[in-house]
Amino acid sequence: MPAARSRTQIVSLSEAIAELVHNGDAVALEGFTHLIPFAAGHEVIRQGRRDLELIRMTPDVLYDQMVGMGCARKLVFSYAGNPGVGSLHRIRDVVEHGWPTPVEIEEHSHAGMANRYAAGAAALPFAVLRGYSGTDLVGRTNVTSVICPFTGEELAAVPALNPDVAIVHAQEADRRGNVQLWGIPGVQKEAVLAARRSLVTVERIVDELEPRPGGVVIPAWVVDAVSEVPGGAYPSYAHGIGERDNDFYKRWDEVSRDRDAFRAYMEEDVL
Repeated sequence: MPAARSRTQIVSLSEAIAELVHNGDAVALEGFTHLIPFAAGHEVIRQGRRDLELIRMTPDVLYDQMVGMGCARKLVFSYAGNPGVGSLHRIRDVVEHGWPTPVEIEEHSHAGMANRYAAGAAALPFAVLRGYSGTDLVGRTNVTSVICPFTGEELAAVPALNPDVAIVHAQEADRRGNVQLWGIPGVQKEAVLAARRSLVTVERIVDELEPRPGGVVIPAWVVDAVSEVPGGAYPSYAHGIGERDNDFYKRWDEVSRDRDAFRAYMEEDVL
């Protein structure tokens, strides 16, 4: 885990991306079902970042867009798909045809990715878990085995994740930079703790955080920047604030199948 930050900055999204995300960085944009940081990812695209190692447990439409716009040199992930629809056609195109630029692929299980983040957050070099055995991932990805010194059991070992930058979306931050999210939990906290730099986009900035049932607070001392971006998860959503645009995810399946249609959409709606 990196050393504590001196002070969280509350800045615009464009300023935060310009300062924190550099060409060649390993960047994790995390959020599970909701709180997916679409606005931040779109700003990375607009600022023309290239050669990124994009890390995400479930790369959905956001990473389809970033890969299709040529931001990535490597993709580290578990399940890649358009939720409820099927293939991510821009990621499929880059795997099958190297368009628009070739991308290295490193695929893991959900459990493997979650444990890699947890190890990074705990400043450990690797994570140990029961998994991978009997799957095609063994021998094809960054996993090995270790023998438990107490039981003699063979276990899977995966290296810790320590992104250069972690970007997450949350419902609220206070004016000191403390962040709170609630709803379906993901690995946002672990990603921020594991990363060298971090940005949190939020729906709103408040004077004081109100405790929420099941709420997760990310303290200001591990956050470099907070940006107030209402609707920053759209077409995903922020639990308790907005709704998921299911029709968008369905439409994306058709838009993303064709390179020209994809580029036209991105030019008009993102760039």
